[in-house]
Amino acid sequence: MTAEAPARRRARPGELDDVTLRRAQAGDEPAFRALVERYQRPIWDLCWRMTAPVGLADRADDLTQDTFVRVYRALPEFDPRGPARLSTWIFTIAARLTLNELRRVRPEPADDEAAWASALPSPARSHERRQAGERIAAAVATLPAGARAVLLLRDVFELEYDEIAATLAIDLGTVKSRLSRARAAVRARLTAEGVTP
Repeated sequence: MTAEAPARRRARPGELDDVTLRRAQAGDEPAFRALVERYQRPIWDLCWRMTAPVGLADRADDLTQDTFVRVYRALPEFDPRGPARLSTWIFTIAARLTLNELRRVRPEPADDEAAWASALPSPARSHERRQAGERIAAAVATLPAGARAVLLLRDVFELEYDEIAATLAIDLGTVKSRLSRARAAVRARLTAEGVTP
């Protein structure tokens, strides 16, 4: 790998600093705890958003914990100069674990839109905005797991296309086509419900 490669990667605010990463890789417990504290919430969010639409939201905690157990075991081998940022590497582990869990359990998509909407956190915001958010979440919930993963990794967690391809072990063209179809499906559902996407 050339010295230029890391510079071409878009800097991600909030990445764990190099010193803490090296300490965590060397087995320093406070440094690993800092790593977990930094990435735990976004990883839990990804796991929850992948599992909640199919009635498995209660698995988000376990999947998050399993992710960090795997991170702990593999962290000494992680190369910060490699092709993936630390956050992308951790998202890869979480996404694959979650997709494997969804394949293993083979849940049925939840038909009850109200159940999905009621499971959403309700931060203090206007009633109208909350309803729109619930409809978008319900529309995303109807997507197949692979399409939902691509949409969430791109539009919520802002991973680059090549990072998503590496994370999900699929071709770049597949990422683009799944994302396009997922966005179109969500837009079509919202339009059918009279919501302007």
